[in-house]
Amino acid sequence: MDEMDGYRELIKENIDYDLLLTEHPYDEETLEGYVELMVEVCCSRRDFIRIAGEEMPTGVVKSRFLKLGHEHIAYVLDSLSQNTTLVKNIKAYTLAALYNAPTTISQYYASLVSHDLAQDAAGI
Repeated sequence: MDEMDGYRELIKENIDYDLLLTEHPYDEETLEGYVELMVEVCCSRRDFIRIAGEEMPTGVVKSRFLKLGHEHIAYVLDSLSQNTTLVKNIKAYTLAALYNAPTTISQYYASLVSHDLAQDAAGI
């Protein structure tokens, strides 16, 4: 249990959990779920974790999760809240979103900006 508590504290510090709660007061349960998923991976004794259908070395997934910051979690929270399709395995979906956040965040926000600029240009 000490190992889990240590990772939980580290992850919350890395993602600036208190600030996220201030910014997203109605999403506390969701944010807590993200933290617990990351803690579960960090404490896993398995050799591999399935991410988006691929078996990834647990150490690689753990390393990426420990590098996530406030902006990554806010991005995942925002992008998952906009999803309108039925997700059958929310745990796998969320793990993939968290894992891929560092590599997709820039493209996501660039796409939003392009969309907004196109809307403005069209007078919409």
